[in-house]
Amino acid sequence: MLARRAVLARRFTWPWVGGVVRSFAVSFAAFALTLELLPGQQVPDNGAGALAGLVAAVFAVGAVLRPLLARLTVLTGVVGLLLVGLLAQSVVLGVALALVPAIDPLPLPEVVLLAWAVAVVAALLNWIADASTEEVFLGQVMGRSVRSACRTDVRGPGLLVVQLDGVAEPLVRQAAASGAMPYLTRCIRSGSHRLRSWHTGLPSTTPAGQAVLLHGEARAVPAYRWYDKELGRVVQCGHPTDAALVEDGFTTGRGLLADGGASVANLFSGDAPSAALTMARAKLPGTERGAAAYAVQRSGMVRSLVLLVGAVVTEWYQARRQRRRDVVPRVPRGGAFLLLRGVTSVVLRDLAVAIVADQMARGVPVVYVDFVDYDEVAHHAGPTRPESLRTLEGLDRVLRFLGELAGEVGRDYELVVLSDHGQTQGSTFLQLTGRSISDVVADLVDDGVDAAEATESLGAGNALQASSSPVRRLVGRLARRHARGSEHDPGGGRSEDRSTAVQVAASGSTAHLYLPDHPGRVTRETLETVVPRLLPGLRDLAHVGAVVTRTAAGEVVVEDAHGWRTLGPEGTTGGEGFDPLVPYGPRACADLLDLDAKRHVGDVVVLGRYDPVLGEVAAFEELVGSHGGLGGPQTEALLVHPADWEVPSALPGQVLTGLDVHRLLVERLESRGLRANHEPAEPAEPAATRSPAPAPALEETA
Repeated sequence: MLARRAVLARRFTWPWVGGVVRSFAVSFAAFALTLELLPGQQVPDNGAGALAGLVAAVFAVGAVLRPLLARLTVLTGVVGLLLVGLLAQSVVLGVALALVPAIDPLPLPEVVLLAWAVAVVAALLNWIADASTEEVFLGQVMGRSVRSACRTDVRGPGLLVVQLDGVAEPLVRQAAASGAMPYLTRCIRSGSHRLRSWHTGLPSTTPAGQAVLLHGEARAVPAYRWYDKELGRVVQCGHPTDAALVEDGFTTGRGLLADGGASVANLFSGDAPSAALTMARAKLPGTERGAAAYAVQRSGMVRSLVLLVGAVVTEWYQARRQRRRDVVPRVPRGGAFLLLRGVTSVVLRDLAVAIVADQMARGVPVVYVDFVDYDEVAHHAGPTRPESLRTLEGLDRVLRFLGELAGEVGRDYELVVLSDHGQTQGSTFLQLTGRSISDVVADLVDDGVDAAEATESLGAGNALQASSSPVRRLVGRLARRHARGSEHDPGGGRSEDRSTAVQVAASGSTAHLYLPDHPGRVTRETLETVVPRLLPGLRDLAHVGAVVTRTAAGEVVVEDAHGWRTLGPEGTTGGEGFDPLVPYGPRACADLLDLDAKRHVGDVVVLGRYDPVLGEVAAFEELVGSHGGLGGPQTEALLVHPADWEVPSALPGQVLTGLDVHRLLVERLESRGLRANHEPAEPAEPAATRSPAPAPALEETA
């Protein structure tokens, strides 16, 4: 019965027949090459006939067993995804060998070795035959999704939101001019979509961006990592436990995806009933059929693992080329990052595409997916370096595929492309001064200093490590080891025999400093008494752009070596000397006021120096491309939406904010009948929307 259903599910067209013939030929060649290399003689004298019978048996057994294995993967959830994927090849081959008496039986270890050797050789042969195996992979995902959509019979409108992590709006304009993103550019030039910028404010990070985009929450996240005085520890959103803790603290249950939506590869869930590869739900079992099919498909997991090796080699070569050319700024790109680049730009992307395609085929009304390819590479290579821009080409192909798939499934999906922040390039604070920010603070206080400066690369490894899969645990350990190797903290770490005077939490070009033994927000007056050398020492540093504190009267003080300003609800209320915020642009005042109003903001906030001439910022993490602070395109996020949407135009002195984008998406869902209209009370507007400071009107590209 299962075999009959598998056969009936196929569409016997000429392209399909051609694909079968080609696949048969490639498999025949792969088996011939692999068996030739094995010791002994497994194939008799009539080798061609025996091999042809074996290949035919593998095809037949695969047609029967792969749907069963896919269902088994769904039942085992995320934990069994890689395990079933790795064993599927061996199971199919083992059964096929038992059905072909002309081939000598092999012991189990050799069956596993032969299965993967054949799969790798076949993948390489396909790569040689095709301009890109990505087309083959996407074609198979498309075919599987279309067949599934024919069985669901779901009609009506839908919304697909694709987040390109870290891609700034100016970068998309550059990519459009250079031809790096032809599909997205064609959507904009044709008039079907419009390109806009939205202002992230502080912090310009994924946790803050997704909190506001998915949940409409603009107050809960002060940085990528921060110190929670009530918990007595650092909270880091790149860890599944902490991400879940943060989301539980602000969710109302009515996030963007609450009404039947799906969250794929995000940090927060948006209250989606279905969440896959989502950090805040990382320990929940997955039920996505697309993930199961990806794992057991012959060109799915095998292709990804082969290309992962290729990504590792590519990264090694590109890093070596940067060193040979003495490209500045740059950071070390070895160690576990070699593996992490392949994980994020190959395995996670392919898996996310397969899951999204499955959700669309099932008729899920709204899907939100995050692709981190560009963000991960740009952190280490630089935001505008060739290898970073090349990831945009791959992301554009994914957008084209999803756009084409939207026209094939039952629902009429509208495509929205956005980002959570941008990135700004620059040499790191450590490279410029020879000391990390924690080193500096340790010299300025009398007691110990704790530092949290691990880079964001930890996030991808933690997302995989959250399940019990041995492979995921290995990747997670490598990620944490890479993060520890990236830290520079000779200034201290908490010891058994001394207290910690200051806790440093660095996030991109912003560092939050806390006095753990003093509850609540410590005022400037208390700081001057408890750690009298801290503020003067920080503001005199050449590569610190601004030091921010709050007075007992509630005013925000911003200072550097050349001047100071006090900020109030109406803007600047006093000052002397040069305004430290001038290099950061006209919205810096409002952004700092917004940050000051967030929960868990540091007792002292330190901004890395921004050079408006070179467009470079000094990051407190070892990242050549950073975000989280102010200066450059890191606060200029992307929004591409259908042209017929009614988007409020920016008035003089105002900008489009994350809350505006969240409301825009919610209102679109409501207008199309995809969301119940019972929203909770809206949070207060950020100061960025109230700022009287002059700003250019929002640009639009038709």
